[in-house]
Amino acid sequence: MFRVLLISTGGTIEKTYDELAGVLANHVSVLDVMLASLELRGIEITRLGLMNKDSLEMTAADHALIADTVVERAGAFDGVVIVHGTDRLAESGERIHARMTAPDAPRRPVVLTGAMRPYEMRRTDAVQNLTEALTAVKLVGPGVYVAMHNQVLAFPDVRKDSKAGTFTKSASHGAHATSPR
Repeated sequence: MFRVLLISTGGTIEKTYDELAGVLANHVSVLDVMLASLELRGIEITRLGLMNKDSLEMTAADHALIADTVVERAGAFDGVVIVHGTDRLAESGERIHARMTAPDAPRRPVVLTGAMRPYEMRRTDAVQNLTEALTAVKLVGPGVYVAMHNQVLAFPDVRKDSKAGTFTKSASHGAHATSPR
């Protein structure tokens, strides 16, 4: 059984429609609904609701908390998946990468994912991206990655490409940055 720590931080992937306010907001997590719709043989998921924020509202302290939590908890699992808002996902990924390269950090795969369109929308990418992250965490080697839109990119130097609506690798490091186990 492959043991995964699934850390929830909020973001678009978890936004729900608040009919009283008429807006999409981070009020409740929809991850359990998404997970219940997936065939998850051979994987044991432990959920940790760390925060439920739009990543645009995240502070440096929030990124540090995410990185600290990964370093503190990853050793008890085979891998970590983090559901995160896409606007500041790269900042958390860089922070985690810096912490995970320390000599005393656990050597585990850490995969961040999110969505450009909330789970509740008809044309959501949420389920695809969550599924890809749960697959990637089992296949890549130790390191920090983002898995979305049929690609897995390794940190450092990952950035959001708002025009393309996905993530890319900075030109100084190749676009194919996966490390097979």
